[in-house]
Amino acid sequence: MYQRNQVSTLVQRLVEDTVWTMQIIVGPGQTGRSTMIAQALSAADVISHYVSADDAANPNESWIEREWQVARGMTRNGSRKVVLCIDEVQKVSGWARQVKSLFDRDRMNGTPVRAVLSGSSSLLLHKGLEDSLMGRFELIHSPHWSYAGCRDAFGFSLDQFLCFGGYPGAAALVADKQRWKAYVRDAMAEPTISKDVLEMEDVRRPALMRALFRLGCAYSGQELSYTKILGQLQDRGNTITVAHYLDLLGKAGMLSALPKFSDKEVAKRRSSPRLMVHNTFLMTAMSDRGPEEFLARGDLRGHLVESAVGAYLIARSECEGFEVMWWREGNKEVDFVIRSESALTAIEVKGGAESGQSGMASFLDEHPEAKRLVVGGADAGACTVEESLAGDVELFYWSRFICLASLCFAR
Repeated sequence: MYQRNQVSTLVQRLVEDTVWTMQIIVGPGQTGRSTMIAQALSAADVISHYVSADDAANPNESWIEREWQVARGMTRNGSRKVVLCIDEVQKVSGWARQVKSLFDRDRMNGTPVRAVLSGSSSLLLHKGLEDSLMGRFELIHSPHWSYAGCRDAFGFSLDQFLCFGGYPGAAALVADKQRWKAYVRDAMAEPTISKDVLEMEDVRRPALMRALFRLGCAYSGQELSYTKILGQLQDRGNTITVAHYLDLLGKAGMLSALPKFSDKEVAKRRSSPRLMVHNTFLMTAMSDRGPEEFLARGDLRGHLVESAVGAYLIARSECEGFEVMWWREGNKEVDFVIRSESALTAIEVKGGAESGQSGMASFLDEHPEAKRLVVGGADAGACTVEESLAGDVELFYWSRFICLASLCFAR
């Protein structure tokens, strides 16, 4: 069975005896987190106890304590290490406080229970991590599958990835496009919104949230002011609500609002966002158009390619910590601007019938320290779309380890 690179990372951490940190696996639903854990446990050849809050009749703090006690008992009075895996932990109210107490007690007593926690909602996971577990965990991200992963695991071509990729559970259905589309909508998109967002957050206008998601899928890769978004939704809400809902959709691994690049933080926050899906299969699945039309029309294919590059950058940025933005002055624009500390790169994507005027020269005049990266097209020095999405291209001037770190996202 195919293994993502995150599996080897988890295996290395499970076999360590000198490090006590918890392993927290976070990512959108149906990206293979449970499979990743099972593969790592098998490869590490460790004694383990796996439970999921989805299977518990009453998942509460007492339930966590009972399962933790089971794992403690399996250590045979501390004579052997046991890995305790709790999946969908964010569904347990007060989980972080209880885990902190149990973890600290084991560490003080030398009880060899190693905890692996996993969840599909980064919303509540991050709340718990920030509130109670500071200094006690390491994160392993499980993003949507990338082009390299879908190519290696399912034999996808670039065109297939642009239309269908990123959701392994639906890979077997791509021959029946209507069945695939219904499956993605019903089994991935709607459950993510209804369970990972609406059930976990105070969303007072769920219809607006769903409409915003559909709008974002249709306009991925395009700039829309918050006022124009409200106009498209024919809603009398306010821009603060829209910005908040976009933030929630981003944390759920669905749709982000990329800010405009600016050296001034206030200007960046006030700028119109560029909407960006976290995987292009959301664009095709939520559309009434068929995949053939997306690939045949230059403008639609261009949006797919640009959104695929944007989704790849978002996935890497979650681990590597760099910013993903865009830039425009007048009618000149740059598709993506990424910044990591003092390193800056301007990225132009040529994937179809491009609109607007390239602003690469103007941006580099203002920021001569920036690296120029062209994806697609026939420009001298340009990389192919496949090379970019496979993680074969260095993003910044100053380091090669960034490219090596990207391997965990390339697959």
